[in-house]
Amino acid sequence: MSDGEPSYIDYEEFLDPDFSATSFANTLVLATNNPSDTPLDLSTPLSRVLFDVQDIDTQIDTLTTQSALPLLDYTRDHAASSGNILDEVEGQVASLTESYKTLEKEVIERYEVAEQVRLTAERLCQTVKMGRAVARCLMLGRQLEVRMAEIGGIGSAKREDHRAMVRSADTLLSLREIFAATGPGEEGEGLDKVNVVNTLKNELINPGERSIISRAQQVVKEFSMSSLLTTGSQASASTFAQTEDTKSRTTSALLTLYLLSPTPVNASFTPTLLLGALQEYLQTQLKSSLASLARSLATLPTLDRTLLEISARCQNIVALETLLESTKPPAHPLLHETHNQLDKTAPNQTNFLQPLLHALDTSSLPSYFWRSLASNLAPRVQDIMQRGGVSARTLRSNKDRVRDAMRDCVNRGSQLPGTLAGKGKAGTVGSWEREAAVMVSSISGQIR
Repeated sequence: MSDGEPSYIDYEEFLDPDFSATSFANTLVLATNNPSDTPLDLSTPLSRVLFDVQDIDTQIDTLTTQSALPLLDYTRDHAASSGNILDEVEGQVASLTESYKTLEKEVIERYEVAEQVRLTAERLCQTVKMGRAVARCLMLGRQLEVRMAEIGGIGSAKREDHRAMVRSADTLLSLREIFAATGPGEEGEGLDKVNVVNTLKNELINPGERSIISRAQQVVKEFSMSSLLTTGSQASASTFAQTEDTKSRTTSALLTLYLLSPTPVNASFTPTLLLGALQEYLQTQLKSSLASLARSLATLPTLDRTLLEISARCQNIVALETLLESTKPPAHPLLHETHNQLDKTAPNQTNFLQPLLHALDTSSLPSYFWRSLASNLAPRVQDIMQRGGVSARTLRSNKDRVRDAMRDCVNRGSQLPGTLAGKGKAGTVGSWEREAAVMVSSISGQIR
């Protein structure tokens, strides 16, 4: 239908976006019927709708007939254009397909081969790296085995080489460093999955470390430099060379225990093995002195010999204090520079003595020995006096003699051994008056 031809159909109503067929039908029914009628007459509205449909169909037919030729021309031109576009697109697709095949051949296939080569090379590098780490572990294990054999001493035909303990400790630290480096790309990554390394750990490294630590602890436990209990030819046998050998052997043991002490990751380093061995040595001397002195106070004829032994033990402690003071901690390969000398946050910890004094909360080892002995002796003397009998009467009647003997014991024991006299600090008689008074008071104060 042309624009100028009138039509009774309201096209605007049908073309409205809000058009509703239900509303339109309801309006049409109500326009042709009375809402109160029963039943409703639907033939009239239905005829109206059918008439409208027929009219629209007629108009479509008319428009199609009149525009047949233009529509055919348009369709033909559109089909021709589509064919031209299709031919052009097919040419481009063929070109792209050929380019892709060339790209696939020259790049993708080569990349896949290159990726396989890269992966192979990467795994070979990992294998070589792990092989080197395993080889280094085996080399260090062999080195440890040789150095442990060099220690010699008890159970060995060779003469003892105490310095081999320190060399063995260095080897163990190198092994520790490898085993601790387990991060990605580090030397020890994946070593825990290698059987030969686990065997090396279980059969050589761990037992070897325990053996060396035990050996060093034994050397510290047996430390003795006093010659108070030797006389005559025995005293002359305690030569300077023997004294230096004892110092050297003990120094090696101290360095070994320092190096093999556990190293924390994010905390200040404390040589726990070293401090433990030294504290055990002091406790052994204290327990032995306490037990023997308590027995001698109950049987006074043995007191002089016991006090001589106690003086010798304290002289050994004085000698140990001098040795610790002169021994500086070595550089530790497993510690950061900020922790490479004991605990830098603590003042004056430039030798092995300072951390021990700090752990014991004392100013000197002889003072710690006498004061600890006195604090534990008082209950023993009180027990003797409470039991009464000959021991209590004898101790009461010899109170002055015991006091003088105890004072001499403290003064004598607080000096450096004769072999070290003049080579280090030797306490004077008066400098230990407080310790002597504490020891005398622990005995005299319980005698009533």
